[in-house]
Amino acid sequence: MKKLNMLYTGLVIAATMSSAHAQMRIEISGVGSNQIPVAIAGFANENVAPQKITEIIKADLERSGAFKIIDAGVINDVNNIDYSGWKAKGADALVVGTVDALADGRYDVRYKLLDTVKQTKISNLDKAVTAQFTRLSAHLIADDVFFKLTGIRGAFSTRISYVKQEGRNYQLMVADADGENEQLALRSNEPIISPSWSPDGTKVAYVSFEQKKPVVYVQNLITRARTVVANEKGSNSAPSWAPSGNKLAVALSKSGNTQIYTVNADGSNLQRATNSSGIDTEPQWSADGSSIYFTSDRSGGPQIYRMNPDGSDVKRVTFGGSYNISPRISSDGKTLAYISRRDGNFQLFVLDLTSGQEQRLSDTTDDESPSFAPNGKYIMYATRAGGRKSLAVVSVDGRVKQRLTTQAGNIKEPTWGPFMQ
Repeated sequence: MKKLNMLYTGLVIAATMSSAHAQMRIEISGVGSNQIPVAIAGFANENVAPQKITEIIKADLERSGAFKIIDAGVINDVNNIDYSGWKAKGADALVVGTVDALADGRYDVRYKLLDTVKQTKISNLDKAVTAQFTRLSAHLIADDVFFKLTGIRGAFSTRISYVKQEGRNYQLMVADADGENEQLALRSNEPIISPSWSPDGTKVAYVSFEQKKPVVYVQNLITRARTVVANEKGSNSAPSWAPSGNKLAVALSKSGNTQIYTVNADGSNLQRATNSSGIDTEPQWSADGSSIYFTSDRSGGPQIYRMNPDGSDVKRVTFGGSYNISPRISSDGKTLAYISRRDGNFQLFVLDLTSGQEQRLSDTTDDESPSFAPNGKYIMYATRAGGRKSLAVVSVDGRVKQRLTTQAGNIKEPTWGPFMQ
């Protein structure tokens, strides 16, 4: 947890000048196909901490759509549990916990996950945290519950990044995955687009127009230092990190039509990967580093292709519809998310790369910028509703949908951060 604490501490320090107070409102619709009934008890004595641990855990698990939450009130004696009673109330599992204020100013957060059927303890955590990490401790508990009961790693403690626009004011924001704890990473009077997280979660690459042209930068979220990665003649755009974290793929128009290049994270060793007569753009590395997915109009209209990182072995991937852009590949390499134009609407689709079956996930009509959660089970994207851009999240099976809105400005260009080690 040391690296995670460093990142959060760095973000808190970096944002002290202008920490954002306009938080997001989340609307949830739909549920998973097989919800797990879980009773969640209020953590005893949690009022001593600056954050309500129980509320955060409940909100995380409810938002996932995977659980039916049963309110268990407050259980003060966590060592004397009536397993049969909770099973009779329909709970397969029970979450209990306590919070204690320590003499050094920290808070001791303790939690247990109990199996009401087998009447045994499934898991437990005990962490002493400072005030600024009480929210993170709640997310980590929700992650543990999600993993222990579904077998899938939870992503509640991860971060997201997005661009907020208010008039001519553009802000690159970083927030918890639930949209809370929103903090400013960069402010500019010129557009900021295409943020992309580094694999270790300490940096974000993005495109800024502050030099009156698109230039690719990498910003360290802890030190706030930033590096120019690509500032060639013409357009420099669409950065995507290699899973190794030492290089990026970018789209450059330095030689005419936009083509895909790779470049080290410090801006050195620029190498061309594609050499087509069309436009090749929006590169996206696969999680194993073996492939780069990208958008190209080489077939006459924009479609998604896959190639080796050196540009060899190019193969077309999408065939449904005449306009498919913005490829994003799941962490297991099995699912491709993209934006497809159908009947004049731009909507989020996914393609099962094994079966070739595609599915429309959104019911909105102006979607863009999809981004997978690091566990591959949810996709965040930007959409427009009521004349304002907002963020939305949908499960990969399309059953659970969330809308994240804010009263301050348009929010767009989302990217979901990685798991922190």
